[in-house]
Amino acid sequence: MAEHFEDSGFIPLNIAVLTISDSRGMAEDKSGALLRDKAVAAGHRVVAREIVPDDIYRMRAVFSRWIADPEIQVVLSTGGTGVTGRDSTPEAIAPLLDKRIEGFGELFRALSREEIGISSIQSRALAGLANGTFIFCLPGSSGACRTAWEGILEPQLDHRTRPCNFAQLIKRLQEK
Repeated sequence: MAEHFEDSGFIPLNIAVLTISDSRGMAEDKSGALLRDKAVAAGHRVVAREIVPDDIYRMRAVFSRWIADPEIQVVLSTGGTGVTGRDSTPEAIAPLLDKRIEGFGELFRALSREEIGISSIQSRALAGLANGTFIFCLPGSSGACRTAWEGILEPQLDHRTRPCNFAQLIKRLQEK
């Protein structure tokens, strides 16, 4: 069990950022830019970034391509997790997941409640694992992305976080 606590220092991860939006281009994409900037500031590499309309099949195409790419270890998506209109990120990603990380959405909503109150119930943020790639689907607001990054993702994507973290799991998945 000693290996569980082995400190090998910071390990940069390869991250892809996907914005789900029918109306934003790169210039207006504050949430995707925030996630990219936070990941890079933490020492990770952002190896891909795209914007795709809130269309289940176009989202699945991008998610599938990135899940199949052995260089991409983490996908962060922003947008399409609400309950109205064309919000369909959970429906797009659910069939692609090998395992869901149930606690992610629960923890995100708990953290979000501290900031926006009971309205956090409207978020369908979710996370899971597909083909060894960790996927985190966040709401489209930059405030929600900041909450998720600072409260969950930054420490969980850091190999030094104790007692355990997603970065350790990524390393183990790659060793197999």
